[in-house]
Amino acid sequence: MNESAFNVPRGSIPAPLCQGSLLQTAPLAGKIKARPEDFLVEELPLYDLTGDGEHLHMGIQKIGIRHDELIDIVARHCGVSPRAIGYAGMKDKHAVAQQSLSIHLPGQPDPRPLEHPHVHILWTKRHQAKLRIGQLLGNRFAIRVRDIEPSCIPRIHRDLYRLSKSGVPNAFGAQRFGYRLNGHILGRLLVLQDWQAFLDELLGATGTPFPEWQQDRRDTFHKNEFRAAIAHWAQSDLAERAALKALSEGATAKAAVKAIKPQMRDFWICALQSAIFNSVLDQRLRANTFDRFIAGDLAFLHKGGAIFRVTQLMLDSEQEAATLQTRMNAFEISPSAPLAGPGVMWGEDAALPIELNAIAQFSLAQQHFLDPAFQPSGSRRPLRIALTHPQAESGVDEHGNFVRVAFDLPKGAYATNVLQELFGGAIAQDTALS
Repeated sequence: MNESAFNVPRGSIPAPLCQGSLLQTAPLAGKIKARPEDFLVEELPLYDLTGDGEHLHMGIQKIGIRHDELIDIVARHCGVSPRAIGYAGMKDKHAVAQQSLSIHLPGQPDPRPLEHPHVHILWTKRHQAKLRIGQLLGNRFAIRVRDIEPSCIPRIHRDLYRLSKSGVPNAFGAQRFGYRLNGHILGRLLVLQDWQAFLDELLGATGTPFPEWQQDRRDTFHKNEFRAAIAHWAQSDLAERAALKALSEGATAKAAVKAIKPQMRDFWICALQSAIFNSVLDQRLRANTFDRFIAGDLAFLHKGGAIFRVTQLMLDSEQEAATLQTRMNAFEISPSAPLAGPGVMWGEDAALPIELNAIAQFSLAQQHFLDPAFQPSGSRRPLRIALTHPQAESGVDEHGNFVRVAFDLPKGAYATNVLQELFGGAIAQDTALS
């Protein structure tokens, strides 16, 4: 493949976020996360615990701290390595979050009570197995929106009900793409193996906009003063520091990129896959086929994740089409889109051109994702998710008026997608916490 044909100005690569909307309602301006207690999330467990075993499971409530900080606090308290701690998912920093952790404590007593201003242990119980990523049913959210007119409650009730019937667009949110919203650009440059352009985007001042306070460190990179540039980046900026260290030791651009941990490089590839998925979702929303099948679709079974192809013959059969719609209405199945990679089944007929167009929007081709060595290998993801137990109410507290919305979502779903549908994309996160 002639890769030079895919060399385009970075400014021509589209934004990664889903631009479409199902409800298409007029914006309702408001603010979320003005304080952590305005954003409550509770993890819903997948299974019951047995009461005995080498792993101590505990219910944790964390307030206003990152996931890695939580793991370090619990590891130090229990006297174990962070690798001995299991979790089903990572929760937002700017929230009051309740979740489960497991700690491998074979033959050891339960730890003493934890005293910490931001972490509280709610319960403990033993089990035979470690808690693994993805082992949860979903999450329950209760969110207070500030600086909003409480008279909008009838509309919020109506729209929540509609979302509970149709499902919520299963877009990837901003957190998938990094603080500069450029994770997909970095992923694309990795796919193209354009190593110098990747370093320019990650470390330089010529690509995606960046915070003004980073100007000096990025200018230092362009002066080839790599060792001096390292000092500007925090210890937590692992990718930037690894690449600069390699460059300071005389490494080539390719070797400097390879010095970054594979997990981080996989994150950027995932960001690219996610941006392509969002593009497919955008097209389906515009075509009003987000919650109905078209010929060549791959139907996603929400329980178990299996897929099967929907053919034109099935859609032309009155009985089969009715069965598909009944299962769709019951949230047994949904249309899906690719997280592009060699392990993916692609659409056919009417579905395939939409998927190929999404890849082309990022100036790539399907062939870029067919190499068996490509990682992550990809999968299918449903275009919609079920929203259950919807609630909405207005109220007032010592901080002023608010609108409270509550709902349950399955694992892997973003509460911000629901808020963007309900409030027309006008919701802002408090800048003091972002």
